[in-house]
Amino acid sequence: MSDHSLDTLHESVPVQKKQGFRKLLAFIGPAYLVSVGYMDPGNWATDLQGGASFGYQLIWILLLSNLMAILLQSLSARLGIVRRLDLAQVNRETYPPLVNFILYILAELAIAATDLAEVLGMAIGIKLLTGLPLMYGTCITVLDTFLFLFLQKFGIRKMEAFIIMLVAIIGFSFFIQLFIAQPDLSKAIVGFIPSKLSPEALYIAVGIIGATVMPHNLYLHSALVQTRKIDRNVKGIRKSILYNFIDSVVALNAAFFVNASILILAATTFYYTGHQGVAKIEDAHSLLAPLLGSSLAPILFAIALIAAGQSSTVTGTLAGQIVMEGYLKLRLNPWLRRLLTRFIAITPAVLVIGIMGEDRVDALLVLSQVILSLQLGFAVIPLIHFVSDKKTMGEFAIGWKIKVLAWLVAAILVYLNGHLVFDFISEIMHQANAWGLKIFLILLAFGFLILLGYVICYPLFLKRQFEKQDDFHGLPIEIDWSQDKPINKVAIAVDFSATDAVLIKKAIQQVHQLSASHPPHESIQFILIHVVESATAKYLHEASDDQETRKDQERLNIYSKALSSKGYQVTSCLGYGNRVKEIVRCVQLYDAQLLVMGGHRHQGWKDYIFGETIESVRHKVSIPVLIVNHGR
Repeated sequence: MSDHSLDTLHESVPVQKKQGFRKLLAFIGPAYLVSVGYMDPGNWATDLQGGASFGYQLIWILLLSNLMAILLQSLSARLGIVRRLDLAQVNRETYPPLVNFILYILAELAIAATDLAEVLGMAIGIKLLTGLPLMYGTCITVLDTFLFLFLQKFGIRKMEAFIIMLVAIIGFSFFIQLFIAQPDLSKAIVGFIPSKLSPEALYIAVGIIGATVMPHNLYLHSALVQTRKIDRNVKGIRKSILYNFIDSVVALNAAFFVNASILILAATTFYYTGHQGVAKIEDAHSLLAPLLGSSLAPILFAIALIAAGQSSTVTGTLAGQIVMEGYLKLRLNPWLRRLLTRFIAITPAVLVIGIMGEDRVDALLVLSQVILSLQLGFAVIPLIHFVSDKKTMGEFAIGWKIKVLAWLVAAILVYLNGHLVFDFISEIMHQANAWGLKIFLILLAFGFLILLGYVICYPLFLKRQFEKQDDFHGLPIEIDWSQDKPINKVAIAVDFSATDAVLIKKAIQQVHQLSASHPPHESIQFILIHVVESATAKYLHEASDDQETRKDQERLNIYSKALSSKGYQVTSCLGYGNRVKEIVRCVQLYDAQLLVMGGHRHQGWKDYIFGETIESVRHKVSIPVLIVNHGR
């Protein structure tokens, strides 16, 4: 299996030979797949509530959140272009396995929460358009699994074209609705000017900014940019970063237009007509026709909602594939991955609608946003660490100005999302009577804080470790290439297995390579070492005369005779009891210059048993030790 992100789509779009505007067009696409996450049904509620409650006042908040999104998505694209790894893969390379597994679980929960919002959004859209109950609409959303699989067969460019078409449908729908509503543009423009917010307006503003950056989009963008086959030189990488930045600006501004349109439509239709209490998508839909005097507006509203849900669910599936492959190196068939994600999202929706009724759907949407808020910091913070690292990014690491700006954005987003989570937990603890639940929530909150601190600090600690190692080693030393004393006394630790021949041959080969050219055989001495480990030998040592001791000495004599017949000097040294102690004794007794031992290539727990002799011996002798790997 290839380690490339989105392996079947990796570098599937060649761009090297294209020039000018055609080259720019070849890069257009990844950011549009990302942008749908910024106009999904989860964002509609805050936009509607902001416009209905405060008119045009919060447009500047939408603009600010859009600028934050452009910054973070461009950093995600930069990581994928330069490192040719997605965010999940770089996390796997950087953090310890346990932390990575927790980050993977959080990422999967965020994707499931995102898909839950898309499921409910599409179900609401189907209900508004056809009158079908939410339960039926929710079950119908399973069918879009097959649409995703159908699109994937045609490659990334066709998938991008499909998403861009859906984005165009959303934009066109709201353009027509704005045309029907005829907002006061002079008042709308004033909304772009930052203004002081009341506590109520600030609460909605926090919701708008907090829902801006979707964690799965950062994973997604770093993988999608790798679908372009670029020139892997400085110029090619720089151009790729520039073109993808343009792609991000255009696509995310399209998302800003949609969100601003929802807010302006809500302000024009509800705020200035005395319907400031509208907060639900269904309420907004039902009031559009009577307030605007057009039956077309609510139809377009429902179509846009379905298009937003459908486009977001396609990109959510891709993000799930990226996260699973990146963290776990586990690849599932696309249809299985899609069904798994969709059923995880549908199950809570069906249970809530079936048991508690359709009125509790809004509470489920709030829960999905809380889950997204929990995950955001664990995607944004590692991303900033990685694109700031000059060791891995080289000259493409971000400068200090962008770094400061990125950390400021991260701090704002983490604080606002943390505030949302804190409010959610506080409300549950206020309502709950069970002390067990309260203690669990407190421990969970502390656990998240500890993990967040670890994610922030670990890359910094790792960086300092590398710097210390570099400082410790200092400048390269000058090597003395003059001929050292030739090696002509070699000790060989044998165990009378069938592979002793490998050890002896390797010892002969080494001694001829390390000594003077073609030394005479009689000048080379081999010391054959074997340790008797019978019970008698452990207690009587040299006085031992049991059968095992005699047999072992006979075998050493056979080895000695074979080597002597080749003209080599041979000495045998029989040890007793402790292997480590006796091998070291024989080496020192005969002043050996090199020790050859066999390694059995054991792994895991066997290293602690079978590798003990080698590790202990090499630390107790002052000569080179050659470990010859062989199998039994």
